[in-house]
Amino acid sequence: MTPAAQPVVFGPFTRTDFVRYQGASGDMNPVHHDETVARAAGYDAPLAVGMLSAGLLATYATDWLGAQSVRRFRTRFKRQLWPGDTLTCTGTVVQEYVQDGEPRVDVALVGTAQGGEVAVQSWATFARPISHSSDTLVAIEDRDRL
Repeated sequence: MTPAAQPVVFGPFTRTDFVRYQGASGDMNPVHHDETVARAAGYDAPLAVGMLSAGLLATYATDWLGAQSVRRFRTRFKRQLWPGDTLTCTGTVVQEYVQDGEPRVDVALVGTAQGGEVAVQSWATFARPISHSSDTLVAIEDRDRL
């Protein structure tokens, strides 16, 4: 059985966080860092691009289940992040199964802003190693001695 993930909180975010992410992504649209441009576009402040919240949710998932184990990852953006926002990431195991001889786990992931609104959702599939509890190993060893 796959262990449950503990929630992780990212932020509070600053304009500097937005600029760093935008610079790394190569997208320096000023709506993400310039107050004047953001207001002219109808926003109260610069906003984070949705890929920042998606990237943080993916980081949360791969810290939990391993980057090398990703088999599928889908994301839906629901809300922008603003300076001062936090993002709380949670994950739930939806099902565990074997496909093509490989143990897998499907998870539902949610990134929630501090006000309780969902900012990003993801659904992912990870390969999982077959794990044995110490009780199971002892039982097998005992059986082999009989």
